[in-house]
Amino acid sequence: MAQQVGTNLTWHEGAITREERQACLKQKGVTVWFTGLSASGKSTIAVALEQVLVNRGHAAYRLDGDNIRMGLNKNLGFSAEDRAENIRRIGEVSKLFADSGLITLSSFISPYVSDRDAVRALHEEAGIDYIEVHVDLPLEVAESRDPKGLYKKARAGEIKGFTGIDDPYEAPAKPEVKLATHEMSLEDCVAHMLKVLEERGALST
Repeated sequence: MAQQVGTNLTWHEGAITREERQACLKQKGVTVWFTGLSASGKSTIAVALEQVLVNRGHAAYRLDGDNIRMGLNKNLGFSAEDRAENIRRIGEVSKLFADSGLITLSSFISPYVSDRDAVRALHEEAGIDYIEVHVDLPLEVAESRDPKGLYKKARAGEIKGFTGIDDPYEAPAKPEVKLATHEMSLEDCVAHMLKVLEERGALST
């Protein structure tokens, strides 16, 4: 867990409550955290879900692993320490987005249980809804998809510390949602997530 380094800091409360923001948007902020192997379908589902939500009039925003690493986290690599800091930062950003009333779709491999648990705790402490979604499929299926050619490079030794090959993926024990993308269509995955969001009260106030 990152330590507070800055001193003489005071949290500055605003004049608008979370409930007022949510009433304005007519929805409740939530973080939907998609975790799974590379090529499992995390980003594909998040993109499709975001499109459906926005087209239905909901305020939603997608945070994607590669996109974040090209900006906010461009100074981080793929060591265990950097992976942890990558997830810590995006956990904080997701919390802020959800606090603002957005349906936040965070799509990250996030291979370590401890890092994901820290993000969950961050949301729980702030009283913000958090939905962990395990986008699950066998490693061999993920390798057969390999849209970026990353597994091939990892198998050839060109990428070190690649999740699922020479670095572990620790699957969630009790995720709120499990999507088996080798058995479910994209449409089924999106429909299921819409149902979950509806049941959690995220789509209305």
